[in-house]
Amino acid sequence: MGHTFLMEAGRWRLQGTWLERNEMPITVRGRTLVAWGRENWFTMVTMLSFPSTDRQEISLQYRGRFDAGDRQYTFVLQHNVLGRVEGEGWVTPESIVQRYWVLGDRQRRSGFETLHRMNDNTYYLSSGIMAGHFLTSTMEGTLERLPESNYS
Repeated sequence: MGHTFLMEAGRWRLQGTWLERNEMPITVRGRTLVAWGRENWFTMVTMLSFPSTDRQEISLQYRGRFDAGDRQYTFVLQHNVLGRVEGEGWVTPESIVQRYWVLGDRQRRSGFETLHRMNDNTYYLSSGIMAGHFLTSTMEGTLERLPESNYS
């Protein structure tokens, strides 16, 4: 059973919950586009929005390299809130785990996410952002692959 998220080009919809320290959980929705180019380079673009709030949208633009047969990859990320980010990912039989760190950041912010495969079209996401040793926010939700007819 292979992974479809990240390993294949596609569009995904996220629905879930965002939680920050000392705050109530809020709804988060998003879309992710995964594309593959030459020489095993991928790009992934994610937009997160927070309906019914005045919270700023979050945009993430990844670029990474993944050689066929490998179980580990590296990426760079431009994050509209965190700035320039570098990271690594591991592909396990049931999950994709990513860890990243913000470059040149005095707050020593870093993060992680785990995408657990439920089936070919559904992944469960759990992620968090830390500043130093403290967890500052978490997100959990479901990623669902959109049919190709919804690509427009």
